Amino acid sequence: MLDELKKTIDKGLEFATMTRDKIAQAAKDIAKENKLNKEEAKKLLDHLLKKSDEARKNVEADFLQLVQTTLEKMKVPTQKEIKLLEGRIKKLESFHKTAAKAKAAPKGTTNAKGTSRKATP
Repeated sequence: MLDELKKTIDKGLEFATMTRDKIAQAAKDIAKENKLNKEEAKKLLDHLLKKSDEARKNVEADFLQLVQTTLEKMKVPTQKEIKLLEGRIKKLESFHKTAAKAKAAPKGTTNAKGTSRKATP
């Protein structure tokens, strides 16, 4: 029973990764083996293509979810979190530059000898 289930799952994954041409060939072979007429063969092909597309989308969604869960467990930051941190860094850099300029600005004027004196109003 378990082996049959595994084979069915494997076949489903195989169809999910098959190209359209391979699916068309598989449908043609199945139709020939089961002596289906052209209309039935066309319905079979359409059904297999639809199921293949659904299976592919499901595999992609499951894979994406697995990757996201893994990244969260590893505490890898998201692009949004990185952008927020970049914004905070820019603000801090701007603040630091402003503070450095304010600290470097003289409070008075300097005479020819380089000594400072208070500016008169």
